[in-house]
Amino acid sequence: MDDIKDLFISIIEEAPGIDIADSEFKKMLIDDPELRRKYKEYCREQGTSERNGFVEFCEEYCADRNSIWDSLNDYDNEE
Repeated sequence: MDDIKDLFISIIEEAPGIDIADSEFKKMLIDDPELRRKYKEYCREQGTSERNGFVEFCEEYCADRNSIWDSLNDYDNEE
């Protein structure tokens, strides 16, 4: 399942926002039946809907990334 998460991350990092990343991912799903199968499996395992699975991953990924930066900023402020 890591390969689909790697794909998610690459899409997120190339897109300027979650909405655009979601749009790009949906286009990919249309063109790739194997990706659709993997995505359905991912959503089932995560307990999320296919409609929201990618966006939920994006939001969680971005929140985690922001918390890392916040932690680093907190460390810098202590010095």
